[in-house]
Amino acid sequence: MKWNKLYNYPTSVRSLINDQRHYAIGDEKLPSVTTILAATQSDEKRASLAKWKQKVGENEAERVKNVAAERGTKMHSILEGHIMGQAVLDLTETGGEAHRMAQTIIDQGLPNLEEIWGSEVTLAYPGLYAGATDLCGVYQGRESIIDFKQSNKPKKAEWIEDYKLQGAAYATAHDDMFGTQIEQTVILMCTPDCFFQRFIINGKEFREYKWKWLERVNKYYEQKRKLSNENA
Repeated sequence: MKWNKLYNYPTSVRSLINDQRHYAIGDEKLPSVTTILAATQSDEKRASLAKWKQKVGENEAERVKNVAAERGTKMHSILEGHIMGQAVLDLTETGGEAHRMAQTIIDQGLPNLEEIWGSEVTLAYPGLYAGATDLCGVYQGRESIIDFKQSNKPKKAEWIEDYKLQGAAYATAHDDMFGTQIEQTVILMCTPDCFFQRFIINGKEFREYKWKWLERVNKYYEQKRKLSNENA
């Protein structure tokens, strides 16, 4: 992996506003990409999540969510350490699982990473949103946004709509900030039993997701304006 620090990425501070994640960048406090996605979920997705919670029970649903979040955080830390040349050791049971998952991504996903511009990169579109992506760089010859994901089970491409929208959001912000032309989103995913998946979104599909993302941003701010008017 070759480092090429072409861009000066901004620093940021994360904070919660009304229990929603925001990024303080300069004088702005911008909603995160995930905050916007959560606030603009479709009724169908909300119903599907509610149905699953009802099926397994609130306590089990919370346990599954927390375990996955902890495992994902540890996996990301191990991968970031590998990229930065800093070994991360976690001897807990969850840590061991995360190490195996991270190594699977390193072995099967990272050999095609040709150039790194930045790791754990904060990106922002002024006045609209901000977020952090795992990697920016060149993947299989194309300028890319690269994200690492853990999953409890293998995913179909149609199940990862939010991940595609995240990549489109980061690419749009990167292009605005630095005048780049990001060509694709790369999602490197692993399950606890080390089943690896790679999703690459480019071409027409990538352009469509950039438009879909902007529609979600517009919907988010329309909802905020409506709520503000109701409370006025």
